[in-house]
Amino acid sequence: MNFHPLPGPAEAGALGTEKLRDAFLVGGLFRLGEVTFRYTGLDRMIAGAALPGPAPLRLPDCAETGTAFFLERRELGILNLGAPGVVEVGAARHELGTLDCLYVGRGERDVAFANGAAGAAQFYLVSAPAHAAHPTAVARRAALAGDPIGSAATANRRRITKCIHPGGIASCQLVMGFTELEAGSVWNTMPPHTHGRRSEIYLYFDLGEQRVVHLMGEPAATRHLIVGDREAVLSPPWSIHCGAGTGSYRFVWAMAGENQEFSDMDPAPLAILR
Repeated sequence: MNFHPLPGPAEAGALGTEKLRDAFLVGGLFRLGEVTFRYTGLDRMIAGAALPGPAPLRLPDCAETGTAFFLERRELGILNLGAPGVVEVGAARHELGTLDCLYVGRGERDVAFANGAAGAAQFYLVSAPAHAAHPTAVARRAALAGDPIGSAATANRRRITKCIHPGGIASCQLVMGFTELEAGSVWNTMPPHTHGRRSEIYLYFDLGEQRVVHLMGEPAATRHLIVGDREAVLSPPWSIHCGAGTGSYRFVWAMAGENQEFSDMDPAPLAILR
């Protein structure tokens, strides 16, 4: 597992394109037959992926956590971006369809990932430190209505689906879900905001060959990243996080920090953007 340190706002403003991408863009997580992790400087969140092949994959122990096993003092959110698959937690077997979400609580030692009959499951993983144990639970996409937001007139009509949150699956601090843009809309999270009390990770997916122009940085000193399919952007509390796509796309959002209030945002009005 690689540790991913982050520069502060002043340093980020002076970075060139490649160094900015190295600092805030995470790619290469989805590797067939591997469990990959990136330990970030964002509230100690770990982002990763598990793509099982013919044989199941086990959640590895990582020395970087300083614990006897990965979830000894952590919780884990899993969202399946691929074909139906299976996650085993201890003796329990959980079948996850496309965009089903599984929460695994602190203290679970044995977690394994496998393909279903159709093969090609793709499990996206986000983990955060946990101070208590919450039960393993599943959020089925079919049972989640999602919250429509935005307007076609401003090209940001989208549906926000919350999976791990206070009104759904209980957790210590991890909040996780995904957003889907309607046909003809390209902007996400516009107008933008920051989270002074939380960090956030966006994983863009289902882009195909399209790209997202992701805006980041302080509101009065914005930067941009060109993001491809299954690449993640790291958003520290001081950075805005929004983007526009060259075609249709979805993204997974995951947050951790001082609270779990989805609406706890610091608006960045369009007039102050630079």
